[in-house]
Amino acid sequence: MGTTLQRLPIGIQGFEKIREEGFLYVDKTRQVYDLTHTNQYYFLSRPRRFGKSLLLSTIRHYYEGRRDLFEGLYIATVEKEWKKHPVLYLDLNTNKFDKPEVLESKLDDTLHEWEEVYGAPDRNLPLGMRFEKVIRKAHEKTGLRTVILVDEYDKPMLQAIGNTELQDAYRATLKGFYGALKSMDEHIQFAMLTGVTKFGKVSVFSDLNNLKDISMDRRYYDICGITEEELLANFPAHIDRLAEANRLTRDECIERLRKQYDGYHFEETALGVYNPFSVLNTFDRQKFGSYWFETGTPSYLAYLLRTHNYNLEQMATCQTSAKVLNSVDANSTNPIPVIYQSGYLTIKGYDEEFGTYQLGFPNKEVESGFVDYLMAYYTPLNDTETAFNIQCFVQDVRAGRTEQFLERLRSLFADTPYELVKDLENHYQNVIWIVAKLMGFYVQAEYRTSRGRIDLVLKAPDYCYVMEFKLDGTAEEALAQIKDRNYTLPFQLDGQKIIRIGLNFSKEHRNIERYVVEEC
Repeated sequence: MGTTLQRLPIGIQGFEKIREEGFLYVDKTRQVYDLTHTNQYYFLSRPRRFGKSLLLSTIRHYYEGRRDLFEGLYIATVEKEWKKHPVLYLDLNTNKFDKPEVLESKLDDTLHEWEEVYGAPDRNLPLGMRFEKVIRKAHEKTGLRTVILVDEYDKPMLQAIGNTELQDAYRATLKGFYGALKSMDEHIQFAMLTGVTKFGKVSVFSDLNNLKDISMDRRYYDICGITEEELLANFPAHIDRLAEANRLTRDECIERLRKQYDGYHFEETALGVYNPFSVLNTFDRQKFGSYWFETGTPSYLAYLLRTHNYNLEQMATCQTSAKVLNSVDANSTNPIPVIYQSGYLTIKGYDEEFGTYQLGFPNKEVESGFVDYLMAYYTPLNDTETAFNIQCFVQDVRAGRTEQFLERLRSLFADTPYELVKDLENHYQNVIWIVAKLMGFYVQAEYRTSRGRIDLVLKAPDYCYVMEFKLDGTAEEALAQIKDRNYTLPFQLDGQKIIRIGLNFSKEHRNIERYVVEEC
């Protein structure tokens, strides 16, 4: 363990700082060279903290001719000219876009900075016309075509989800601004926009038919993030130190890293990619944790799920098409594209015959973190109460204390606000699904059998709970359905004691009105 560890670039998004100060850099310059010599306009969607800003910073310094920063990297072996192009870099990641003038002011200030460098400032012109003018002036002043890089282009749109008026205002502003990318084509060498999502009705994508979307392009699946090959090649000493700190063998440590942080698939045939932010923090702190979630989960995700009464079990195992995954309509009632593009779901399988993708959680960090995050939106529990309550649930279910488990469940529905829930039955199923997921047991809602669908199956080491729900019916009817349709048959050879539970929910009382329990 005497090997010197190279410094980890945690939170550092500037390529220049990483290279000049000796931080560890996973070489992505092969992909950068390929991008810059293959096409002119690109769009890339990746989850937050996945390396998009570092990618754009790398491209920026490449086009600024900073050969000194690339010594020892792939691109230094193939690039011979190192021309210094003018680069217009727009970063929309740092502002809180809560009103239209914030976006307009950000664009105005950035344009003014560019105009001071390349000439012809005129703040009386519309934003789009000023952008066109500075692109042309930069080309004319330097003799080389302009490079345009936009980081987190969609930040204003994401922050305005649920606010139609604000969405429309941002859409109008961005439509005029980004239109310059098409009208100034002869003055542009290269342009790339990155973001979390792809909004289908923003003119960047409806008007710019020459913008190449590489979000699901297999050639660039690893342009951000860390592949397992890169993990093993770049972090051997860090892996050894992490294994020793957690009393694991090296192979056990790698397997745990894989389960915790690998599994992002950005194309159906591509290998998995690790979350770089979580991997770097794990090596730094020598502890496995949910580092991605510690930086905050966007509230718009829970807003979309709850507003549109989406079934969470369906979310975690849904099937959809590439057309749906690749576009987000801000007014859509389908939250899946936003959740997928935000990195909480990923591609798990592909049906070539029908062109459909099977989605699922990429890894343990995302699954446990996202479900825990949803708990606060679907129940009255706060963060500090969740862990204790889940521990109590676990102890009751493991010990076969069915009534205590059900009474705890009843308490979760006791404070459900009237304005919160539109579809009570779906809300009840979602809460139970969240609780069961957090308990860490095998759980499946609406388990399919030859005789019908079981609402919930919950399996603990010694007990198997088969549950059926009714809304404004009776608990006896629910229990009778389990027995009449022989729902317990698939589990009778598993060696666990089977417990049938019939529950009736009341719309009037907005809670479990009655339950009946029967052991097989």
